[in-house]
Amino acid sequence: MIKFNPVKTTDVSYAFVENLLHESFPEEERRDDDMQRYNTDNNPLFTAYLITDDAENIGLITLWKLSGFLYVEHLATSPSVRNKGYGKMIMQALLNNFPDSKIVLEVELPEDELSKRRIGFYERNGFTLCEKPYMQPPYRKSGSPIPMYIMFSGTDSIDGMFDTITSEIYKNVYLV
Repeated sequence: MIKFNPVKTTDVSYAFVENLLHESFPEEERRDDDMQRYNTDNNPLFTAYLITDDAENIGLITLWKLSGFLYVEHLATSPSVRNKGYGKMIMQALLNNFPDSKIVLEVELPEDELSKRRIGFYERNGFTLCEKPYMQPPYRKSGSPIPMYIMFSGTDSIDGMFDTITSEIYKNVYLV
């Protein structure tokens, strides 16, 4: 059974979460380790979850509880369990664990086969693509903004709250 287990940096399983973040996301797509650890231990809006199937560590998800919605910042499965159906199970567990929540996440523009497949995956799992222009701020001072789209679930539309959503993400997640 898929379970989301909140973790802190003092938990023995935190090393799995941090290592999987490093394996799954390039440096420009994640904050530095010190800030990630600070958020994990001290930021009341942020939760890092170890995802398990029974006793097996299979992935991670990081969530922000922002004003009126949840923001999925990072989601990754362990290379050892990829292409075994866990992505779908994790998405269903996410929607089941937060059944009354609007949930948003960022996706790359559909410019190559991988990004198109990723959007299709989220669509098959209950998310809708919002094609309004959105720029992901850089995680690091030397980085550049990245054009992306927002995907959402738990509501028919985010058109009326798009500016609030982006403002909340910019302010709380990217500190801009």
